Amino acid sequence: MKYKNIREEELKNKVGVDWFKLFDTTEILGNIDFTVFPKQSDLFGRTPLLWAEAKTGNYDIPTMFVQLILTIGKARTFDKTLPPAFLGAFDFKKIAFVDYINIQDIFYLNDFNWNVTPSNHETKEFKYIKERIKAILKIKTYVFDYQKDEKILKNFIKNNIAKATTKSKIKIDKNNFIPIYLRWLEIVKPIIGVNWEELKRANILDSDFYLADLFVDDNDTQNIEDDLTIRDSLFVVYQNQGYKIAKENIKQMFDATVNIKNKDTYLQFWKLYKRPPLKEFQDYIIERRDLLVPQDIRERKGAFFTPRMWVELSQKYLTDFLGENWQDEFYIWDCAAGTGNLLAGLTNKYNIYASTLDQADINVMHERIEHGANLLEKHVFQFDFLNDDFSPKSKNGKIPDSLFDIINDAEKRKKLIIYINPPYAEADNRIGEGRKGVAESNIHKKYSDKMGYTKREMYIQFLTRIYFEIPHVVLANFSTLKNLQAPRFLDFRNFYKAKLEKLFLSPAKTFDNVSGEFPIGFFIWDTKKEEKFEFIEADVYDKNKDFIGIKNIWAYDNLKFINDWVKTFRKTNSESIATIIGVGSDFQNQRLVRFGEPFMKVPASNHNWQTSKDNLIQTSIYYTVRRIIDANWLNDRDQFLWPDIGWQEDTEFQNDCLTHTLFSNNISNSFGTNHWIPFTEEEVNAKERFESHFMTDFIKGKIKIENKTDLFGNGINKNVKREFSNEANQVFDTGKELWKYYHSKPNVNVNASLYDIREYFQGRNDKGRMNSRSDDEIYMEFISELRRKLNSLADKIKPKIFKHGFLKE
Repeated sequence: MKYKNIREEELKNKVGVDWFKLFDTTEILGNIDFTVFPKQSDLFGRTPLLWAEAKTGNYDIPTMFVQLILTIGKARTFDKTLPPAFLGAFDFKKIAFVDYINIQDIFYLNDFNWNVTPSNHETKEFKYIKERIKAILKIKTYVFDYQKDEKILKNFIKNNIAKATTKSKIKIDKNNFIPIYLRWLEIVKPIIGVNWEELKRANILDSDFYLADLFVDDNDTQNIEDDLTIRDSLFVVYQNQGYKIAKENIKQMFDATVNIKNKDTYLQFWKLYKRPPLKEFQDYIIERRDLLVPQDIRERKGAFFTPRMWVELSQKYLTDFLGENWQDEFYIWDCAAGTGNLLAGLTNKYNIYASTLDQADINVMHERIEHGANLLEKHVFQFDFLNDDFSPKSKNGKIPDSLFDIINDAEKRKKLIIYINPPYAEADNRIGEGRKGVAESNIHKKYSDKMGYTKREMYIQFLTRIYFEIPHVVLANFSTLKNLQAPRFLDFRNFYKAKLEKLFLSPAKTFDNVSGEFPIGFFIWDTKKEEKFEFIEADVYDKNKDFIGIKNIWAYDNLKFINDWVKTFRKTNSESIATIIGVGSDFQNQRLVRFGEPFMKVPASNHNWQTSKDNLIQTSIYYTVRRIIDANWLNDRDQFLWPDIGWQEDTEFQNDCLTHTLFSNNISNSFGTNHWIPFTEEEVNAKERFESHFMTDFIKGKIKIENKTDLFGNGINKNVKREFSNEANQVFDTGKELWKYYHSKPNVNVNASLYDIREYFQGRNDKGRMNSRSDDEIYMEFISELRRKLNSLADKIKPKIFKHGFLKE
């Protein structure tokens, strides 16, 4: 056996040197064991020659290939880079090759679970793939014994691997059309003879040209002379080795033609891909044109795709509210339709209207109508909802006369549903102007005084125009909850007095290109009924559309917030032991609540104050209340409030919060003198005297505190010895053992804080971030036990946060 009794890494190295020394075998591609590339690259990058699975021992060839296929399929490596000419598998005795083209169809299986572990040979997926490819491998595989077939193997590599090009075109599907687009931007876009800035001003995007290229029948040749479009209704169409933009799309007398400046580059790019896309994915790609629109334009125009599961659920909620026959009894207008996916599933096309800002999206919807979409072409129209006036087409306006009649008939209007997922772009600054031009519109100007700060939000502009100019309709919309809960949206809530009938919440991350942890709501408003929003019970669904409970949503109007409460104790004339920063009053700012060095410079917009002996208890309560409950997508907008007076007599709650703060803060010795050590030198066997005994003296009641009283004259923050609950004492006891262990080490910083101790044991990575664990197992036992005790203390504190009114249930 040529490579007996060696490890896999050594096997790969030896195979590379012995058989592929004229190639580059050093490139790592995901979890693929072994790759072979030519040493030289060209404009289109290096075409991979071989991807292979490596095994020590004497392995079954189909088993090795199946593991390789599952590895590739799980990572969809063929979407991220060009696939190779060959797949391979080798062990210590033999090596086998198969043309990639012979097995590529396996990667396009429908409803196949690629998320299994490739090395687990017992899964049903592994067995299924093995059964599928056995016959192919039996006929199509080249197998060589390293020793017996040495000359034949070398000739095969020389005449096949070395001369290989990608023999199969990459098939285009719903998973790879975006990566191909990103490559197209680099290679093809620069050779299209247009001024892109001028086109952008005319709302014509590069993605329109990409779709024109995609929907071409290449007739299975490598030439472009015989390429023909298969979708004549697209905004931009491939024609005569160039592009055509229909005159009606650009409001000109003649069609516009666009040339390709370098046809050879164009040919070399598209010869890699099989066009058109696979038939079963063509409608999906057309429908998901929004994914090809740049983020800034998507935000401004609302070109965002509402996930199908939330479309279906929203229509169920409309059915529950309006009755089983609502689609026949009501008219429906999506005035921010994009490519119309929110209207999928609706049945009565004669009652449906769809408008959107972009003519290209209108063309997509017309294309979808030709392929069976349940819409009427005359009911789909270009309309800028925030700028255009409500004029009918019969009077040179844009709105279909039938819809105009509905809008202007008070009785018919009561049967109109505005059903939208409007654009969510917002201005950046605090006066609502912000990101250049993003929130500017006629509606922005017209209702500026009423909207106030909220005019910066485009979806608020949509809701405002609907409320004032299309009154007494049913409004069904997707949006964030800022219009219900955010303090700065009070101006909107003061004039927008439609009755909120129903609301469900879903995770924002289920929507495309949304990375934040917050809820997206679906609202059903009855604008005929006047009612200022104060409270609603919202249904909550998880990412899989499973119902998980009810969430109380409050407006918080006329309530004071926790940072208003801070003003009652923030001023102190005593020595500062730290600056505390408290940003905002909701969960989304939780991570920004932290300590810093005394009198550190903090942006003016942040709430911050100096912590001293006079306000340590209140500061500890604030810090604990803001941080002890984890922020998640559902509580993102929940507001922390000015508490009831009950906390003042609840000394156990006060001391529990002090304990939690002492053992969960970011205080560092780098801030200066560390006043936060909760133990004496004797308790932790310190080798030297601490610089400060502030905290132990405070706990023992040795520090004289300025007499503070509440509004009713009751004394608080009294100079008394702190008595701790059983749960708090367990935290102290566990913490003490951790401090002792730290001080048993040589050359430690005697004044270290808990944060410093963690840094000592856990260290930092190359990016400067503290590692999540330590190699010191004894330390890991101590810190894990401390976290468990803190969690028990947290469970005791959390109910009192609601009891004392810091949060509403």
